[in-house]
Amino acid sequence: MCEMTQSHVARRILDYLRRHPEAQDTLAGIAEWWLPEEKITTRTKTIEEALDELVAKNLVIGRTGTDSQIHYRINVTKLAEIEAILENRDK
Repeated sequence: MCEMTQSHVARRILDYLRRHPEAQDTLAGIAEWWLPEEKITTRTKTIEEALDELVAKNLVIGRTGTDSQIHYRINVTKLAEIEAILENRDK
């Protein structure tokens, strides 16, 4: 088994959000439900760093919920940019 890189995790998150634009979850939920183990182990820290990168690029929005946890969701105004990023994955 190998660990996914931060950039790979970021792409997986964007792909999940593209397919599920209404999705919203916390770091723990994303680790458990959006990135299920597929013979790959990923540290929560790597997922957190990927989310931080996506938030910094304004592709994902993070808001603190009433449970004091950050809830992440897609920035729908950046959907075209997200599509372009995901289409260029092999380039």
